[in-house]
Amino acid sequence: MLKSTALYHTHHKFHIPVMGTGFTIDTPLRVARFGISSVMSLVDDMLIERIRKHYCKVYGLAYEAIVQSHPDARAARITAYLNLVQDVVDAQIEEIKALPFLAGTADAHNDKNTYFEWLPDTSPAKQVYLRWLALSKNEGASEKPALEAELNALIVPGSVDVNIMTKLDRLPYDKEGKPLPSEFSDAKAALRGFALSRVRGNMTFSAGINPTLYGTLEQFPDFYPGEDGSNPKKGVILKVTDYRSSMIQGRFLAKKGIEVREFRIESALNCGGHAFASDGFLMGPIVQEFMDSRGSFPEMFEPLIEAWYRKKGKTFPENRRNRYIDVTAQGGIGNHGEMRRMLEGYGLDATGWGSPFLLVPEVTSLDEHTRKQLQEAGEEDLYQSDASPLGILFNNMRGSSSEVWTHKQIENGRPGSACPKGYLVSNTEFTEQPICTASKEYQALKLKAMGYETIPPVTDPDPKVQYVYAKQCICDQLGNGALIEMGETAVRAPVSVCPGPNIAYFDRQYTLGEMIDHIYGRGPSLVPEDRPYMFAKDLRLYVDYFERLVNKHTAYGDPTVAYLREFKENLEAGMRYYGPLLAGPAFEGENLASLAAEIGLQGLRLEELWLVVAPPEEREAALSSLEAAAV
Repeated sequence: MLKSTALYHTHHKFHIPVMGTGFTIDTPLRVARFGISSVMSLVDDMLIERIRKHYCKVYGLAYEAIVQSHPDARAARITAYLNLVQDVVDAQIEEIKALPFLAGTADAHNDKNTYFEWLPDTSPAKQVYLRWLALSKNEGASEKPALEAELNALIVPGSVDVNIMTKLDRLPYDKEGKPLPSEFSDAKAALRGFALSRVRGNMTFSAGINPTLYGTLEQFPDFYPGEDGSNPKKGVILKVTDYRSSMIQGRFLAKKGIEVREFRIESALNCGGHAFASDGFLMGPIVQEFMDSRGSFPEMFEPLIEAWYRKKGKTFPENRRNRYIDVTAQGGIGNHGEMRRMLEGYGLDATGWGSPFLLVPEVTSLDEHTRKQLQEAGEEDLYQSDASPLGILFNNMRGSSSEVWTHKQIENGRPGSACPKGYLVSNTEFTEQPICTASKEYQALKLKAMGYETIPPVTDPDPKVQYVYAKQCICDQLGNGALIEMGETAVRAPVSVCPGPNIAYFDRQYTLGEMIDHIYGRGPSLVPEDRPYMFAKDLRLYVDYFERLVNKHTAYGDPTVAYLREFKENLEAGMRYYGPLLAGPAFEGENLASLAAEIGLQGLRLEELWLVVAPPEEREAALSSLEAAAV
């Protein structure tokens, strides 16, 4: 099969996923020169413009502001910043290539050594470097010049990738209060900004299908192969949480002639940011389904792609047939043994490591106060909250400065935010134009509609009040950590942060070298031996989520019992799936015992929760099942 051009598959076996709006906004400038791929968010073009201004100053580049009155401000800001990033990364690579070859000792070492030393030991490029090192002491070795030329050619940057959360597709309004044409919606403008840039990377779509957005891809030739069948200049990655919806998206894109370069599986709940739960499908079975089916991907997608070419009067390049589609996974992977399970046990192409890098100042943009809070955070400090105005569960940290600021607003009798950016406006309960549920305007209207003449205290026991108060201004405050670190805003600005649960087991700040060695198992593990296995944590979080659903059913009758039954059955099937895994050999560092214990514990808990909603005719069977499980 034809391999893709996702560079971390030829060198590194991990990538750094998108985190928040600002935490990875400049990560390619920090790590791409070492061949490490990473993903930047395109949600906040106002933040992106401020970051571009900052880095123009850092690199001595001319800066001309792209103001809001620009006819295509959002797209233009994104294009300008991405061009800067790609140009700087290319210059960094040329600087590394121009460095002399040194012996790699303490007194003879440079970034060229670091580039190759950080590669996994199984990398072909690493093997060439090791051969050169063996010859480095032999001044007369005739092979050295050829090896040095080969090594220089192997120095390539990590992929500069971006992310669009497809559900964030607000349509802005003009000065007269009229909606702008659809091509100026947030997601389409962001896509246009990426497509028109010089970046040689991938567009990562997350949060499900957006048909009109996907249809826009046809406008941009960079997403299509060259006439000679060469790889597209820009690829498409689908970040997904289940197999079925992934194939729906893949087929939809294929009908537009678009090749999916990679399916990026993410644990729906054992991740950072928004948590898009599946219908009870656990991580292990999802990965298995992808790997069992990946051989059929060409016959699934290529006829649809070829039909698009015929419709356009074009010829489908023969060398695009039987194309290899990468499959990777991320979310909760925490040590080398778990990474080996994904790469060797399942045959995936790479893994994503997100939240642990929030504790690596060389990699992510975050203020020191929040970083210190994260390194001290335990399991009890990390929770799935109702903070997102989108009404989707949002991973959060107790005591963040955003949470403190939100509570202080309530205590001062002014709940909510001024909504300075408006990327998450979606509610039309009280207004003709959408507003944000974290805004002052919405919260005042909502509390009044609930019968409150005065602002209730932050400790009000009414769960409906607490749901209103839970909303945080994440579209603005997720970017403040980066701005504080760069000295571009006040240190006191509230910072929202959205780590995955995995960060509870990392307890200090690390160097990039330390984290890479941890990922590749080249030193002492950075996490404790009793850390729950990634699949165990995934299971526990799903039963927690099932409990939320049960509580919603008992309070509001939604979701239905039929849906809860399906959800429960999917969880039970997932737990049964893990039986052979538990019976087989473990990779070094895999805490499979925690998975076995969690299956026993959560199986009982699942039956207890089901008893709350089970129809009378099923309750006796459920009780018998619970008693048998307890025995």
